[in-house]
Amino acid sequence: MLTRNRFRQDRKTEMTAHRFKNKAPSSLPKADFVGFYGGVYEHSPWIAEAAHDAGLQTAADTAAGLSATLRAVVEAADRARQLSLLRAHPDLAGKLALGGGLTAESTSEQAGAGLDRCTPVEFERFQTLNRAYREKFDFPFILAVKGYQRGEILAIFERRLEHDLEQELREALDQVHRIAYLRLCALAEAQHDAAGRAKEEMA
Repeated sequence: MLTRNRFRQDRKTEMTAHRFKNKAPSSLPKADFVGFYGGVYEHSPWIAEAAHDAGLQTAADTAAGLSATLRAVVEAADRARQLSLLRAHPDLAGKLALGGGLTAESTSEQAGAGLDRCTPVEFERFQTLNRAYREKFDFPFILAVKGYQRGEILAIFERRLEHDLEQELREALDQVHRIAYLRLCALAEAQHDAAGRAKEEMA
């Protein structure tokens, strides 16, 4: 019993740190690393490729550490590359969502915020704001929607339309980094859950 309690406590501590259990980034060959972690930045595997090429240290074996490593690649990129990253993201409650064309991660994130259950009025409001935002900034509105509901997202959307280009470029990049970090945390948690189930089955 003490051994099992100790295991559970140790696992809880590791979960808090969001340490990657089975696929530690620093130990993976490039193809495996990009295949497993390259999707945390939407349709932009070049970020994971560049991070691996630069050399991954053991500090990258946690969600926070890998997030910082990938973020540094994006921040060092030129403006054109950063804009291509932003433009790889879908509109919120947009046509891709309606047509089932989102990535699995984006589908889950938008559904978690209730964006797949918009009323007709809310849906039309999102379409109007999406068009206005793209016309002003030439990239889509990006928000890490976890923890928000539709009304809150619409209010944030309206406020950010008042930003100038430099303000919104910075905000959009910060939101992209937040999305990537949350996705890394989810991957770490999934690895820990799988490892925990396997150990409990063997106990």
